Amino acid sequence: MLKKQIVIGSILCLIASMSWGAMFPVAHIALQIIDPFYFSFIRYFAVAVILSMLLWMKEGRASFRLEGRGKTLLFLGTMAFTVYNMSVFLGQQLMGASGTIVASIMEVLMPIISIIVLWITTKKAPNTYTLTSVGIALAGALLVITNGKLAFFMMAGQHLIPLLLVFTGVIGWVVYSMGGNHFRDWSILRYSTITCLLGSAVSFIIVTLASVFHLLPVPTMHTILSIKYEMSFMILLPGLAALLCWNSGIKLLSPINGILFINCVPITTFVIMAFQGYQISNYEFYGTLLIIFALIRNNAHQRKTLRLNDNSAYSAGRVPK
Repeated sequence: MLKKQIVIGSILCLIASMSWGAMFPVAHIALQIIDPFYFSFIRYFAVAVILSMLLWMKEGRASFRLEGRGKTLLFLGTMAFTVYNMSVFLGQQLMGASGTIVASIMEVLMPIISIIVLWITTKKAPNTYTLTSVGIALAGALLVITNGKLAFFMMAGQHLIPLLLVFTGVIGWVVYSMGGNHFRDWSILRYSTITCLLGSAVSFIIVTLASVFHLLPVPTMHTILSIKYEMSFMILLPGLAALLCWNSGIKLLSPINGILFINCVPITTFVIMAFQGYQISNYEFYGTLLIIFALIRNNAHQRKTLRLNDNSAYSAGRVPK
């Protein structure tokens, strides 16, 4: 039974990671035609509708009650389905072709960002080994972002805003993922649906106000239909399937095991971009390897620490035979 659980969890996390890896090259095509704000809103509005129908059929109308936790759910939904999507895709669009890789690499930094967020919120510094892993990952990210060119720093102003947008978006998803721990008594489908609905509502308010004040062009039906294949992919795989698969896989494997599959994101992105004709540089390749090495290194250390703690507890007689 345990072996079956591991296999199923691994397959689910793999599907989610590969879907996210394919998301950025596909989005790059669509973002040349449609505004990233409307692109994000339409995508997750469709996901929210599908999730709502599934939740209604499976758990009934009562499952849509917020149970006095509306503010928390609104905040988490906004972080994931408004801040993450709009910030990441806007940053990706502003950076052009290189933005596809940068956005993908930022996904792999999520575990490292989680460590930093916990450090800030709990005021408890991570151990030296973890800090070293963070340093290695950041060095790898720097190699990818700059592509080994010192001229990047001379034009920092040009790249700073897109980078900050992508980074802010990734922090939003990290906050959402960590916030799920407060809803363990809810099903994955219910948590995903409610937060997606609330986040989409916030996105709707943003695009509506921006359009009223002529800050955003409202896409025509012709524009939307011109990216129907890209949008369908973004809704069904990186949107609906990846969200449910990742949350389910993490639950089956535990975060410490499931998080390793996030390494498949840039690998999938690189493979698709290579087929599209993009020439991946040595700096981008080795920078990605550094990040993956740092994540696996830190994960192995966490496993060792947990194993030692379990052995100590068993020796002290706190764990029953």
